[in-house]
Amino acid sequence: MCDNKDECCNQLEAEALHTNEQLLEFNVRSKDIDWRDYVVPKKPRSAPVYLQRQFNLISNYREPIGNHNRRKVLVCHDMMGNYLEDRHYHSSKKYDDYRFYHWSAVDYFCYFSHNYITIPPCGWINAAHKHGVSVLGTFITEGKDGSKRLHDILQSTEMIDNIVDAMVKICKHYHFEGWLINVECKVELDSMENLYYFVNRLREAVEKHVNSGIVFWYDSVIETGSLAWQNELNDKNVRFFKSTHATLINYNWDDKSLEQTRSVCEQERVHSQSVFFGIDIFGRGQIAKFQSKQTLARIVKYRFSTGIFAPGWTYETLQQYGYNIKQLQGDDAVNTTFLLRNDKFWWLLWDHLATHPYIAMPFYTDFCMGSGKRTYVSGLPKSSSDEDGVGKAAAASESFFNLSRQSLQPSVPLYDLATRCYDDAFNGGSCLRITHFDSSFRLFSTDFKLPGGGLVFAYAYKLNPQDGEFDCILRFCTSNNARDCYLFLGDYYDTVSLQRGRCYVSPFKPKYNELLSGPLECSQIPKDMAFPDFQANGWRVRYYVVEFDGGVQVKDIGVLYRKTADAKDSAYLGAVYLNEFNVNQHDFPGDSNIALIQAYGGDLLN
Repeated sequence: MCDNKDECCNQLEAEALHTNEQLLEFNVRSKDIDWRDYVVPKKPRSAPVYLQRQFNLISNYREPIGNHNRRKVLVCHDMMGNYLEDRHYHSSKKYDDYRFYHWSAVDYFCYFSHNYITIPPCGWINAAHKHGVSVLGTFITEGKDGSKRLHDILQSTEMIDNIVDAMVKICKHYHFEGWLINVECKVELDSMENLYYFVNRLREAVEKHVNSGIVFWYDSVIETGSLAWQNELNDKNVRFFKSTHATLINYNWDDKSLEQTRSVCEQERVHSQSVFFGIDIFGRGQIAKFQSKQTLARIVKYRFSTGIFAPGWTYETLQQYGYNIKQLQGDDAVNTTFLLRNDKFWWLLWDHLATHPYIAMPFYTDFCMGSGKRTYVSGLPKSSSDEDGVGKAAAASESFFNLSRQSLQPSVPLYDLATRCYDDAFNGGSCLRITHFDSSFRLFSTDFKLPGGGLVFAYAYKLNPQDGEFDCILRFCTSNNARDCYLFLGDYYDTVSLQRGRCYVSPFKPKYNELLSGPLECSQIPKDMAFPDFQANGWRVRYYVVEFDGGVQVKDIGVLYRKTADAKDSAYLGAVYLNEFNVNQHDFPGDSNIALIQAYGGDLLN
């Protein structure tokens, strides 16, 4: 894909379009590149749940969701003009750059800039798609030049058709899902019908030609053509709402705006989830910043969706506190402080956000956030000579920022539970350092259905014996949903089934690991975790094979770190893997430590 790396990288760099001519002529450097080679298809995702106790693993927590209480989230990323180091496809060295990683609560991600046509960078598309999130570009007309461009478009339906076809072509070429339409200039009254034609035509074309296609309208011009933000849905802008899939309401709304919008939704017989009330995290027009939960709670009360605008506030405002966020090599203090602020910000909001459980198997993550001070492979820093296949000692690989390398991320913010460690990793650029101990907490909300009743599970961890013990925990239920049960996957003398729905499971015997990592038809350990039981820079991998006496559903993956009183360090988690597994298709020795769990016929549910 990269015969001429310098030229290819130049073509892969994201760019905006500035004129109608560029758009109509498809004047982009990457026009001859097949982006299917670079873009991850959008993954399927489950219906979301509301986590009543978002971090407590051992709790009855899921609130059913239907049209009566479904609320969606649009994240609109606008930071310092965008197209910063994130515009590069392959990588920059700025490992501390802004990352978004709380994808499980997000339905739509919009990459926003004040350029005419904003095409999202590939890294953002890939990170979103891995988590099942749809990505929007931005169409914006503002100022004198924007007004002239829009005027030229609205001169005829033929011109509109050509522009719409070009915008759909952009979506299909770069493999993102749609557009946020932001008309922030006055429109002549006699052009208004053509403006309605434009948004209707774009919606219809995106629906027809783009997978999961969607078009948002931003609350801006009204039916007279005046630029007059309404901060609500009313008879002046409702036609735009009906012409697109959803509307993002400008952020200067109040409680009367919420009431007025509810009345319009009832009158039009539409679900309120299609109306996204904006919150500018910088605080323009609303209580925001670390108090954004107060504003979100008002939106939730009326069961509207939310548009979170400029969440990069947690990163951008570090400058106010003396941090230099513009160092191209990255900075440890910037990275650590941003991650702490960012987790706190989203942790405060999470009670009002729906979480999408993971559903696709095999499930694997190494927790990489798409950046690192160096790259690790199977617990060891990758040397700069590895790419050439030379097995000599060499300097560690360089720092990187590449959101295409972001792995699946935890389902909830881990504020006060775990931190991201950039000085060590199992694979990728970082791992989790567990800071909460002696009680379990959730990492992943899941909906893995195992009708055959078998699974294989593995995790990579680092923990000095004198610092404590570590378990991963699977919460599961039987196919008849009788009750929740728990697998504690640690290091035990033997597999023990106890009453009250808890099982304590020992690792698969290391001497038989090759039976798991071989060419099995149904399942196998991923190559990134397939090495014998030895310590690689202190990292170990534990494998577990579990067979139930019937189908089960895995609903959560959590952790429990039992810390000793005199511990000098903490536990680190570097990777997690889960897949269904048919034990009966393989001949395992009797002492291999396969766990046989009587979930239906035994005393586990008693």
